[in-house]
Formats: sequence, structure tokens, C-alpha cells
Amino acid sequence: MDAKPQQNPEPPPSPLPHRGATAVPPPPAPMRTTLRRAAFGAVAGAVLVAGAVIAVPDGSEESAPPVAGPVARAEAAAAAGSPASLSDLTALIGDRQKWVETHPADAPSWAVLGTAYVEWGRRSADGAYYTRAEQALQRSLAAQPGERGNAAAWVGLGALANARNDFLAGKKWGETVRAREPRNWTAYPVLIDAYNGLGEYAAAGRATEKFATLRKGAPALARTSEMYRNQGWREDALATAQEAADRATTPAEKAAALHRLGTLAGERGEPAEALAQYDAALRTDRGHLVSLAGRARALAALRRTDEALAAYRTVAAKLPRPAYLLELGELYESLGLDGDARTQYEALRSLLARAKADGVDASLTEARFEADHGDPEAAVDLMRTAWESKRRSSAVADALAWSLHRAGRSEEGMQYAERAVETGVRDASYAYHLGMIESSFGQDGPARGHLEEALRTDPGFSPLAAPQAREALDSLGEPASGGPAEMQPPEPAPEPPAPEPSPAGPTREPQREPKAEPSPEPKRSRPAAPSPRAPEPSAAAAP
Repeated sequence: MDAKPQQNPEPPPSPLPHRGATAVPPPPAPMRTTLRRAAFGAVAGAVLVAGAVIAVPDGSEESAPPVAGPVARAEAAAAAGSPASLSDLTALIGDRQKWVETHPADAPSWAVLGTAYVEWGRRSADGAYYTRAEQALQRSLAAQPGERGNAAAWVGLGALANARNDFLAGKKWGETVRAREPRNWTAYPVLIDAYNGLGEYAAAGRATEKFATLRKGAPALARTSEMYRNQGWREDALATAQEAADRATTPAEKAAALHRLGTLAGERGEPAEALAQYDAALRTDRGHLVSLAGRARALAALRRTDEALAAYRTVAAKLPRPAYLLELGELYESLGLDGDARTQYEALRSLLARAKADGVDASLTEARFEADHGDPEAAVDLMRTAWESKRRSSAVADALAWSLHRAGRSEEGMQYAERAVETGVRDASYAYHLGMIESSFGQDGPARGHLEEALRTDPGFSPLAAPQAREALDSLGEPASGGPAEMQPPEPAPEPPAPEPSPAGPTREPQREPKAEPSPEPKRSRPAAPSPRAPEPSAAAAP
């Protein structure tokens, strides 16, 4: 019989430098490890996609029953794409590290360890863990190829690819698993994330519907809410997200659902409601740092700038994602703190270089930064590369459109801006960018409509762009009264006065040109094209 894993194992020293959230070592494993872990390994490898945790509580097996449904809890966290608790994740990593040292041929344990590394990398914004994840997953496939039943490692590689924003690779791994095992529900969260990242929203919708038939409860509701949001169905997204929050069964799942409600409220231009939801998420899970970032964003929209800056600084230290550093720099700039903004932008450049070295594609955030604060031509190159590599999401289309506009190629950017708005995602920045591009062409009417839409959708969508949208709208002025002239019916021509009879007797009434009958206006939403003019009557046709 294999040796029993060590009780309460400490994670071995990391061979890679600590950065970001990993600057503070993870807490020691709080749970005992039993031989049941080994039996659970094969099952966990099949269900673990987003850091699922399988653990046994402290205490002897005789005195305390096992925690109800550990595999079900792991399935729910994995399928919903929500992170496990940090303590559980730490316990899992420490346990599997110790186990594979003495059992290097245990393919399921390597798969569990690799996917746990992916989740830790997401939670800490430390791309170094993605390198460890790739190594562990490749070890799993070396011990048991995917063709011989190791779909868990393939699913883990798909999750890793999506975490690195390599959505084409994520799609490949997800579709590989689905082709071989169509009812393996663990492939569908990977496919949904990959399709959304590529802008293949119809395929993402089909994958979401299939996932909902295979798995029920809060995980399926969370994915369905995301699908509704991407289609612009706000009321459905909100109702489904609320139901997911009500049916959440673990703190991590509950915090993720509350964070989703906060994001939807922020996109509706309700920062106070967003703040309440983010605070609730943080009360549920104090380590839910993405909710702290959302809280900072909501505070900035409420103009509680001191609190927003404090929250952003904490996020930048504990969860240094490029997007958060860009938001903090723009908040500094909006307050006139140019020195702090420059410092933040320099830190952002360093973070982007580090992400690239770790194999993470952060070109979307980099392009947004370069377009407004650096080199717009570099932003165009980044987004053209993304577009040509099939990353055609609404976010990429919007970033490419704005980069082209900032680089002086507004006419070329117009088509991408329209595409971003037409995807259905109701993002205030998309409407703002399209309105500004239209204004540069002198299309005052459409520009006015889109700028009003941006401010109506979310009045505080950006500390820098929202004031610029108001200024642009004021400069356009009010539309002319009475509407467009071509929409008014023409005035009828006055009838010529009848000739006075002459004293010599009645004269012959002059001939009149016959009037062409107006063709009835077609019933359509767009203005109809003008009908061809009726031909002039010939002399032979005169009465």
C-alpha cells in the first residue's frame, strides 16, 4: 500500500520569486490529509477547472462525519468559474505537492495540482504560477495521455490558456474534450470563456445552454446571466444573477454572485447599488479582491475620491492586474495629480512587461493605455494583431476603433466602433467612443445620440472620459427645432388664378400639364429612397 500523505503538510519553498499577492506566503494548511484524498484524486481531476478543493475537516474520522458534499462543492466552484476559498486552495496545493513528490506517476494528482496553480495565479495576478501549472499538467499527460482518459489535464490546459488570454488555444482544448466526451460538463466553462474572448457570442450562447442542461443550480445560473449580459438583456441578466446569489451554497460562490450583481449595477449607472453589492461580497469573503477593485470603481463614480484612492492602492498592492493600475492612474490624472499618474503609468508598463514574460497576453489593456496616454500607433498594431488572430470580441473591436481614431484614422475606425456597439453589450465607453468618432466627421445628430446614450447608461463610466463626453455634448448644442427638413411634407403648389373673360367673348382655356400621381410611401423603418420622377407628357398626349 502507498504511504499515507503527511498530516498538515507545509507547501515546499517556491523555486520562483514571489510577486504580487504571493509576496506573503500562503497560510499553512488547516486540514488533515487522509488516504481518502488519494481515492478522491481521480474524481477531482475530472471536475477541477477553477481551483476546486477536496478536503477532510480537522478531527478524527470516528468522532466527526466528513464534510457533506466536498466533490459537489468542488464541481459548483469549477463550473461557475468562481474561485475556491484561499485556505482550501492553499491546503490543496500543499497536499498535492507533497503527494506527487513520492507518487510521480499519479496523473490525476498532477492534473489537480496544475489546475489549482491556474486558480492561484488568477487570485494573485501572479503569472509565474501559470508556468508551474503548465509543467504540472504536462507531467499529468506524460503519465496518462488525454487519449487514454485523462480529459482532466486537457480541461486544465484549456483553463490555463484562457487565463493567459490565449482564447484560440482554450477553444481548441475545450472542443477536443467535447468531441470525445460530449456529456463531460467540465469542458463547457472552458468553451464559454474561450468563445466570449473570441467574440463568438452565438457559440458561447449555445455552449451555455448545453451546460445548463448538464448542470443545474447556481453555476448554470451564473453562466446564463453572463450570456444575457453579453446580449444586452439587462433585466434578464439581473434576475438570473440574483437567483444565482440566492442559490449559492459556498462563501466563494456567494461572493462571486454578489460581485456579478455589483458589476451589473455599475454598468447600469447605479454606483451606490454597486457599492452595496461589493461590500456584501467582501463581508462574505474578505479575500475577494476583485470586489475590492469594484468597490474602488464605485467610490470613484460617487466622487468619494479619498476612499477610492485608498481602495485602489490596496488592490494595486495585493492584486496588481494591469487594468486596475490603469484605472488608478486615470483617477490620479482626473484629480490633477499628474506626478502620481505618471508614477502609476510607469508601474503599469513594468507590469505589462512582466505579464508578457509570463506568457500572458495583456494587449487589450496595453492598447487602451497607449491610445490615450502613449503611442496610438502602437495601440493600433496591438489591436490589429489581436483582430487578425481571431480575437474579435466587442472589447477588441472598441479598442481598435478608438486606437485608429486617436491615430488620426477615424474613418477606418468607424466600422469597428459600430461593430462594438452592435454586439449588444451595453457599455457606456463603447457609445462614447462611437459618438466622438462621429463628431469628428461632423455627424452631429448621431454623435449627440451616442454621447447621450453613454451618459445615460453610466454617468460616471470613467473619471477622465465622462467629463469629456459632457463637454463634447455641450459643444454640439441642441438639435434644430422641427426635425430634419426632408421629413416634412412639401407644401402644395398654389392653383393658378382662373383667367378673366374678355369682352369679345369666351376664350379657350389654356392647356395644363397633367400632374404625376405621388407614389405611396413604403412602410419601412428607414427613410425610403426617392422614387423616379414621372416623365413629362409628350405633345401627342395632350387633350
